[in-house]
Amino acid sequence: MIDKTLKQLSQALTAKEVSSVELSTLFLDRIERLNPDINAFVTVDREKTLAMAAAADARIAAGTAGPLTGIPIAQKDIFCAEGWRTTCGSKMLADFVAPYDATVIEKMHRDAGLVSLGKTNMDEFAMGSSNETSFFGPVKNPWDRQRVPGGSSGGSAAAIAARLAPAATGTDTGGSIRQPAALCNLTGLKPTYGVVSRYGMIAYASSLDQGGPMGATAEDCALLLNTMAGFDARDSTSLERPAEDYTRSLEQPLAGLRIGLPKEFFAAGCDAGVMAAVQEAIDEYRRLGATIVDVSLPNSHLSVPAYYVIAPAEASSNLSRFDGVRYGYRAPDYGNLDDMYMKTRAQGFGEEVKRRILIGAYVLSHGYYDAYYLQAQRIRRLIANDFVDAFKSCDVILGPTSPTTAFKLGEKSADPVQMYLSDIYTIAVNLAGLPGMALPCGFSGGLPVGLQLIGNYFDEARLLNVAHRYQQATDWHQRRPQGIE
Repeated sequence: MIDKTLKQLSQALTAKEVSSVELSTLFLDRIERLNPDINAFVTVDREKTLAMAAAADARIAAGTAGPLTGIPIAQKDIFCAEGWRTTCGSKMLADFVAPYDATVIEKMHRDAGLVSLGKTNMDEFAMGSSNETSFFGPVKNPWDRQRVPGGSSGGSAAAIAARLAPAATGTDTGGSIRQPAALCNLTGLKPTYGVVSRYGMIAYASSLDQGGPMGATAEDCALLLNTMAGFDARDSTSLERPAEDYTRSLEQPLAGLRIGLPKEFFAAGCDAGVMAAVQEAIDEYRRLGATIVDVSLPNSHLSVPAYYVIAPAEASSNLSRFDGVRYGYRAPDYGNLDDMYMKTRAQGFGEEVKRRILIGAYVLSHGYYDAYYLQAQRIRRLIANDFVDAFKSCDVILGPTSPTTAFKLGEKSADPVQMYLSDIYTIAVNLAGLPGMALPCGFSGGLPVGLQLIGNYFDEARLLNVAHRYQQATDWHQRRPQGIE
């Protein structure tokens, strides 16, 4: 059961081969046994999970179940879930119990009948590319426990890779679904900005954050996106569009598909083993009937500097709500209100979060707003326009997800810029608001390599089709880490 896809688990539940309670117990037992080493989950509540599973079994018995009812799933600890501790990986929210459900949680549990196995570890306030900034300690990559799983959705990625959960939610602000998926041999999708509601998702950078699914296969991601997507009046950035079935074109042949290769993604700077695996994937797509075309994203080299002005600026504003007054951590000793603010924030936030708040406050300050923030927004428009031009000659864009395989724990901690460059291929997608996904395409030095596919706005169904057909022709996504039994 631990190696089955969501579709296979759904079939097993419908055929009464297994109950949701049995399935949930199986994963809870694995979490209890393996999580102390991997540190993928920060909160597990067996009683709550099994109550949800029993309710799902009742729905199945009554014939009112949906396609995913009864399937256990892990939730990134950035989504508020009523009655569950919701920490966002921070000391600031270490004891915060959410009083309501995020829209994503509501859709998955109340509407679709999925069962929550618990909340997964993450970089603090989603700020990181390695899952080392969490107040609850780093997550270890199941493929090599000396290495990072990627971030910020590293707990979700490690949980699936170690078979502690069949699928999970993640969020992606600059690559936080795609990069951990690549480093842990998974499939992860960042939808078009506005397709998945951000209500109840703790904000990092509001114009960039987007929730999405992580699983073993593209088909799993399509099924999950069917439950996650949809208009939400409570989120001002949610887009009102007709509902669609993201599984509808999974089986469509790829003959005639035009795949664009940006020359900027295939220049110097990418590890040779990673590039070799990506080139092999390109050859496979040719065999599947796709046509390869050269495209250019001339401003993509500006995506990292533009992102690290815009995202911290929005973070400095969003994180001002954590002041020790209404909820979350409060410094135990202080002299007056100002002293309480300062001590609470100094003690409650980790180093990376403080760094980004300071950068954000600086670029928004008088005299620097025009020079930095406004300029970064102009560059953002140029980057988005590059994609618009590229999609005139291709249907999807392909390249590496990450310039390297998983690096060692602590390897980049002392050099924030080196850490930021881990997201060099993913950040432009967020700045433009486009959908992008990562999927397994091979190994380098025994570690997983992830392929990135980028689609045009609202073209998730095509992206999932392109990934699914590749996965039908290859078995990279079926490989599992050794030593995880």
